[in-house]
Amino acid sequence: MFVSTINILYISIEGNTRSFVNKLQEYAKSLHDMDESAPNINLKEVSEQTDFDNEQSNYFAFVPTYLDGGNGIDNGVKELMTNALGEYIDYGNNARHCLGVIGSGNRNFNEQYCLTAKRYAKKFNTPFLADYELRGTGADVERIYKLLVATAK
Repeated sequence: MFVSTINILYISIEGNTRSFVNKLQEYAKSLHDMDESAPNINLKEVSEQTDFDNEQSNYFAFVPTYLDGGNGIDNGVKELMTNALGEYIDYGNNARHCLGVIGSGNRNFNEQYCLTAKRYAKKFNTPFLADYELRGTGADVERIYKLLVATAK
């Protein structure tokens, strides 16, 4: 099956996720310019101001981890700032179009690293596909693009 466009829904609090998905989109465009069979990437940022909509196409969700209180493992967790994306995915039948979740965070937070993405994957019964730290690297962009293409087929 040929996939011409990969859709990404994301939330970005401090700009790290936005920076990463923009690099991912630029990378996809450069590949597409050389080979039209390489899928482009369509981005949709979700925030507190986003109106809920019924997604009609499959997509991947990119979410950073921001937690307030608890260690996220055995003494609770309180999601902080990324709830708008979770509520958007939960709206209508949007969750059934989610092909997987990619998480980001800071490895200094040990067990909490990418915890939000892992929780989204479990809640929406979709795979936790990959992770990258902070704004990611060029190698992360290439690795995750290849993964998205393989998963979208």
